[in-house]
Amino acid sequence: MAPTPTTTLLQRLKAETRPHHERAERTVRLMDPGLTLEHYRHHLEALYGFYAPLEALLASRLGGLLPELRAEERWKLPLLLKDLRDLGHDSASLACLSRNTALPPISGLPEALGCFYVLEGATLGGQLILRHLQRHFTGIPAGDFVFFRAYGEEVGPMWRAFGEALTRTSAEEASELFDARTIQGAKDTFDAFEHWLRQEAEDSSAYS
Repeated sequence: MAPTPTTTLLQRLKAETRPHHERAERTVRLMDPGLTLEHYRHHLEALYGFYAPLEALLASRLGGLLPELRAEERWKLPLLLKDLRDLGHDSASLACLSRNTALPPISGLPEALGCFYVLEGATLGGQLILRHLQRHFTGIPAGDFVFFRAYGEEVGPMWRAFGEALTRTSAEEASELFDARTIQGAKDTFDAFEHWLRQEAEDSSAYS
């Protein structure tokens, strides 16, 4: 059977962003055997600095477009705030955390979908990290890991719902330019994530 336009786009996203994905993945050190609570907290602080401005940008670009994406159910910032408060942050300390200003260029819906591909894929892959953190911090008050628990038992259905929204939109657009912009949006998001986490690690010497 010939591949559907949506399946083809998802395959292209996975294949064409792989080098960007792998570089970004190497900046996530949460599976390290020597992970400390301080390192875990710093990683969440860096994620906060990335997600806070990025989700605000995504919300402004979507502006009610594509309601079937259910974007309001996908924001991770409230989960990061809960985890950080569990680790001792309050409103004043959260306000002092640095925020990324080198955001990926999201000029429209295709770039936003590419960005969501990265963020939703990270949520799906975060289930492995969640299981590791639960084992690694057994008996240590590290909070409930709600960021990595995102969607709970619905993580699979939420990923499929994203794929369906992407499928319908790509089919309706039926445009190579739309698909190319979506893929570029994903690449740019991976690259922005990698750059930000490397910068934050260097600034804090958290993993030296």
